[in-house]
Amino acid sequence: MRIRVARRHRGAALAVAAMLVLSGCGDWGGDDTAFGASTVGALTVSGCRPQNPLIPSDTNEVCGGNILDQVTAKLVRYDPETGNPSNDLAQSIDTTDSKVYTIKLKPGIKFQDGTQVTAHNFVDAWNFAAYAPNAQADASFFEPIAGYGDVSAKTPTTDKMSGLKVLDDYTFTATMQDTYSIFPLVVGYEAFAPLPDSFFRDKGAAFGVHPIGAGPFKFVSGNPDAGYVLAADPNYDRAGKPHISEVVYKVYTSSLAAYNDLISNRLDMLDVLPTAALLGSAYQQDIPGRSFSRVVGQFQSVDFPPAKVDPSYNNVKLRQALSMAIDRQSIIDAVFGGTKQIATGWVSPVVNGYKAGACGQWCVFNPTQAKALYQEAGGHQGPITISYNTGEGADHGPWITAVCNSIHKVLGVECDPTPVATFKSFRDQIVSHKMHGLFRTGWQMDYPSIEDFLTPIYRTGASSNDNDYSNPAFDAKLKEAGEQSSVAAANAAYEQAEALLANDMPSLPMWSSKLVGGFSDRVANASLTVFGTYNLAAVTIK
Repeated sequence: MRIRVARRHRGAALAVAAMLVLSGCGDWGGDDTAFGASTVGALTVSGCRPQNPLIPSDTNEVCGGNILDQVTAKLVRYDPETGNPSNDLAQSIDTTDSKVYTIKLKPGIKFQDGTQVTAHNFVDAWNFAAYAPNAQADASFFEPIAGYGDVSAKTPTTDKMSGLKVLDDYTFTATMQDTYSIFPLVVGYEAFAPLPDSFFRDKGAAFGVHPIGAGPFKFVSGNPDAGYVLAADPNYDRAGKPHISEVVYKVYTSSLAAYNDLISNRLDMLDVLPTAALLGSAYQQDIPGRSFSRVVGQFQSVDFPPAKVDPSYNNVKLRQALSMAIDRQSIIDAVFGGTKQIATGWVSPVVNGYKAGACGQWCVFNPTQAKALYQEAGGHQGPITISYNTGEGADHGPWITAVCNSIHKVLGVECDPTPVATFKSFRDQIVSHKMHGLFRTGWQMDYPSIEDFLTPIYRTGASSNDNDYSNPAFDAKLKEAGEQSSVAAANAAYEQAEALLANDMPSLPMWSSKLVGGFSDRVANASLTVFGTYNLAAVTIK
């Protein structure tokens, strides 16, 4: 799981190209050679600054995740088009009871440092991720494994989960605490990537700035303020082998700068066009024949702060009133040129288990009922604030402003868009529980399941539970779902869990994402995966 940092920017429609040409080059300074962009076969894409060191189990946002997705390999890989899993490092993942899994690895696969990928590289990595003193952001993903409680306690009694056993170099078992039918689907997420022996020499200090995996690309160099370079691994011969020799992630300070570079063919791919380019389909004039779009497993919402940080929103009627005061469709049309789908619940429509209407009446624009609920709630003392990240190509200002305008128009309360300078500082304030007022959140799925839109975000104590939401009934329903022996039965229970969120409104669902991106003249087969990431296995250089 990770938090999506969408790259959008306020701007005028229909005059985008002319304005951008005048605005000059991107903010990267034009020194492409510093990151190898001039290499034959190299692809340049828009990237962003990771929040944490590049450690798989400590990366739960898209900036770092995009890089690690390419460098690391996991037991399974997801089809770029459908998201369906297939074995990658795993030769087989067998179980007779959805509780004890025997995992056999394909022999002979090596990390990019030349060492073999063996069973202990998985077991050691997973134990490291779950061990509380290591404070990994994705630790809770390992909770289904037996013994997690012993390693994750404030004072752990051991640093090894009892549910993990190495049988031989290429075989290990993973025993769950309870039945967990979606385990083979989950283990394609990067938090479950194996770690080479070198990682443990310094607990990932060196790895965090130069990660080593068994994926299709090798890490070459990186600078959080400028960009990252990955080179195709010539020894990689499994599914997803790239046709390009190198990919360069360029970090911009504005989406318009990135768009400018795309128009002038100084950038090869941009996954999210700025809002100014979407209005009136201006991009079709700016980059004719050089755009692509698809619905992806991403979701946008506005979260409430934890009650202990800002108790002024700890009122369900107030939260429901705010939700009903937002005219989502008008905002989608006005800001995104209609390229979004209204959210009627908390789950993306691209995954199995999606059920329309989970949010019920609370996600339907209704000014009259919103006013009534607001009065019943006693209103809100002081202005409403909605924080969002800026810089690094982020483009959230226009839609956050539109949301505030809608709330003010319906409820009469002052609503202030509140920008935060960088994605890192924005996330740091949230995870350290210093963020007051509402704040925008986005979610890019880690694996194609309804579960991934619920457990990591809303379960008590989960890794990305930004507002400290806690509902024992919701947690119990998640547990019930996890204990089902079939994915269909599990999904039915997850749907029931999602329905409970409407009673509490821990966040305001906004829309599911249909991304519109673009590519340069020198690129063919440009596309996005169902996750909304660059499909680097398909793209070619002409």
